[in-house]
Amino acid sequence: MHTQSSGSRDGGNTRLERAIVLELLSDEDADGLGVAELEAVLGAAAGELDVALRELTDAGVLDSSEGRLQPSAATRRLDELELIGI
Repeated sequence: MHTQSSGSRDGGNTRLERAIVLELLSDEDADGLGVAELEAVLGAAAGELDVALRELTDAGVLDSSEGRLQPSAATRRLDELELIGI
């Protein structure tokens, strides 16, 4: 069985990445959130947030369009299938 710690992974912060995904999945705004909005909501340091967003975007978890962040279609589908949880 695969397990993953809640600590750092390759310089990224897994807890912050989880918080980002859950926040964006719960966001009702179809246009997504801007980085500044996400930073304010999560209270994350800009540097940590940038690293986490880059990791999630590179992995295909998030889409970024016109400076707005939102879950990718695959991430939304996994959420609909109730495979994403706390």
